[in-house]
Amino acid sequence: MGVESVSQMPVAEGKSVQQTVELLTRKLEILGAEKQGTFCVDCETYHTAASTLGSQGQAGKLMYVMHNSEYPLSCFALFENGPCLIADTNFDVLMVKLKGFFQSAKASKIETRGTRYQYCDFLVKVGTVTMGPSARGISVEVEYGPCVVASDCWSLLLEFLQSFLGSHTPGAPAVFGNRHDSVYGPADTMVQYMELFNKIRKQQQVPVAGIR
Repeated sequence: MGVESVSQMPVAEGKSVQQTVELLTRKLEILGAEKQGTFCVDCETYHTAASTLGSQGQAGKLMYVMHNSEYPLSCFALFENGPCLIADTNFDVLMVKLKGFFQSAKASKIETRGTRYQYCDFLVKVGTVTMGPSARGISVEVEYGPCVVASDCWSLLLEFLQSFLGSHTPGAPAVFGNRHDSVYGPADTMVQYMELFNKIRKQQQVPVAGIR
């Protein structure tokens, strides 16, 4: 893998989530990008069980258990502002056995699904973010394959993002600042998706069509 940027694309004014996704994918196809299958990233939230918090009024911790179709044999467990554990898919079974310590939050599952596009050295994934049956937003992931150090290729990634996102081009992901000159890895992508999903959850106090 290379270096990846994950961001949210606002829904176009007067359009639905699906119509905005179609506008984006049409732009990519006009650029010359070719479809390369589909992708899915999902996230389920767990909170510390009340029985483990004691009587001191401690705040419970949240843990996010995530999967990415690019890594079908792996499972990612993340804490906010904390470490990212990469395990095999049996980790889901382990979470059932740990229900005395971590409990699944009700209706917490959120995922993004969509199409992968290849354009020269860039891999682009445009997804529809859903919670239950409802479309909640749009995710855009762009990977620049030949490079593994974010600081060496962000300007190139940014230029490509501007070519089809225009004024909605994101700034550098926060995770880039934490990596400095170290090698970018799958955990860095999952941290970006965790932040994106949490941002979309917080936005859903208003109808998605109202986002501009």
